Amino acid sequence: MFGFGKKTSCAIDTVIGAQTRLEGDVSFSGGLHVDGVVRGSITADSDSDAVLTVSEQGRIEGDVRVPNLVLNGAVEGDVHASERVELASNAKVKGNVYYNLIEMAMGSEVNGSLVHRHETRHESPVKKVEARRETSSEKAVEMVAPAGVSAAK
Repeated sequence: MFGFGKKTSCAIDTVIGAQTRLEGDVSFSGGLHVDGVVRGSITADSDSDAVLTVSEQGRIEGDVRVPNLVLNGAVEGDVHASERVELASNAKVKGNVYYNLIEMAMGSEVNGSLVHRHETRHESPVKKVEARRETSSEKAVEMVAPAGVSAAK
């Protein structure tokens, strides 16, 4: 939508129309476009390339857990995006936004915390643990070494 190198594109499989109010939780895969109101949480499998788009007149009253979100409407609840969040100029979030990559246009609002999460579905849990161990041991060596003495690795 804006300036990221990789564009979020997905065919829209489901549309919740402008005159529709849906009450209850929604689970989807593929592409979901919301023009109406959803009162309930919206989730998509984090291992998918699912995209939730919410238009300027769209509104979600509940938590959102999706890989990719393009928001130009309103969300009242926490947003958890494992891959990308794009907040267009009319986007309004009343809640915390947990993201890996985020893009915010001038005029968008977040009334809550922005929390960066660097985990993606493509990373191996084994590599993460090994990296943490290396970092922890290096920090321990640095902390133990007396001033002016370099620690051998």
